[in-house]
Amino acid sequence: MKIIILGAGQVGASVAENLVSEANDITLVDTSADYLAALRDRLEVRTVCGNAASPSVLREAGADDADLLIAVTQSDQTNLCACRIAKAIFNLPTRIARLRSTDFVDYPELLDNNNFAVDFSICPEQIVTDYIKRLIAFPEALQVLDFAEGVVSLIGVKAFEGGPLVGHPLKNLRFHLPNVEVRIAAIYRNGEPIIPEGDTVIVPGDEVFCLAATVHIRQVMRELRRTDKPMRRVMIAGGGNIGYRLARSIESDYHVKILEVDKRRAEALATQLSSALVLRGDATDEKLLENEGIDEMDLFVALTNDEEDNIMAASLAKRMGARRTLALINRKSYVDLVQGGPIDIAISPAHTSIGSLLAHVRRGDVVAVHSLRRGAAEALEIIAHGTPKDSKVVGRQIEEIPLPKGASIGAIVRDEKRIDGKVLRRMVIIPHHDTVIEPEDHVIVFCTHKKLVRKVEKLFQVGFTFL
Repeated sequence: MKIIILGAGQVGASVAENLVSEANDITLVDTSADYLAALRDRLEVRTVCGNAASPSVLREAGADDADLLIAVTQSDQTNLCACRIAKAIFNLPTRIARLRSTDFVDYPELLDNNNFAVDFSICPEQIVTDYIKRLIAFPEALQVLDFAEGVVSLIGVKAFEGGPLVGHPLKNLRFHLPNVEVRIAAIYRNGEPIIPEGDTVIVPGDEVFCLAATVHIRQVMRELRRTDKPMRRVMIAGGGNIGYRLARSIESDYHVKILEVDKRRAEALATQLSSALVLRGDATDEKLLENEGIDEMDLFVALTNDEEDNIMAASLAKRMGARRTLALINRKSYVDLVQGGPIDIAISPAHTSIGSLLAHVRRGDVVAVHSLRRGAAEALEIIAHGTPKDSKVVGRQIEEIPLPKGASIGAIVRDEKRIDGKVLRRMVIIPHHDTVIEPEDHVIVFCTHKKLVRKVEKLFQVGFTFL
């Protein structure tokens, strides 16, 4: 595909990095020549320096014959104008915009073809907020991802000494959980993937990714590690977009304290939040943390705009007694460096939110894409289309499907329909070697390396005879 990305910040750079490796023709547009030069040195991309909402700049970027525009600058106004221009002047087929303001959710008609002509909109801040909320609900997890509208969950956990399954082969899982269908999708040991087999033994420290129906996921987690007590008290450092969204969404269910260093912003938060306690102060202030009972906090979340401050604040909070710490960190190299030490979970906003973008870019009918292990692996939800005549997957047993090595089918969601066509219920099937994929099945595929994604997408594409 020929793709134009507007904005060379964290999100734009992360999207470019993911798509350029899949043989796409990428052009990056930004007003910063320095940002563009840095990305040119690292990636095989074409760059254009200029205003992303200017018709002449879009023409120079190749909008005349581009397949996709991804507008992810820091400005909602620039992103919206660029999509409108791309449609009106260049008739560019697909336009995606990053929108940070929540107003457009209330007025979706502004995004239709008669107005700003945005085909798909994403809000990274809201995606990160929802992601953190899932981690609060599953305090033992390193990663929590949903598929098929929440029917299936993929959970990443670190195996601990003493877990019922730790030190035993995976085939014992069916004896521990006789009434629960579960699939161990992948195991990472010392950062390297291990293909799970029946005789594979889980050892302490392994990162284990499990797929199961959402209603059973807690039972599965108990097999791998001891259950943590539920979260009750949460302290949030940073009252920016994500900090405010998180505090507002959880304040009715948890005891929430939010620290904000800026006086005006702290006053605004105090008026906008109903039960969360807003404190003005620096999250790296040891005395402040002590006075506010950091040792009684179940979770400390560092969400300021400064990643160094987040690392320092989360590390300090852990040393002072916070049960679990989470830090928002933009640089991937930092994420890999700090996670697992004093910081339990490090989140990269770009990697967390990129799945929503990639789902609109992937070939075939890809419903969801989730980036795993900070971008090293991916999980896809793909709808199987076609017939046995024109599809390589429909009508075939799992063992007959030529999946590339490192890719595995972890679960299938199948709609059971009534005579009138309405969905009666959604069945979660953990497939075996003889399970047959049917048309319209939602198939969850786990790829231990993102380079496998293109091959998997191609496998699910139907032939030209399919209408």
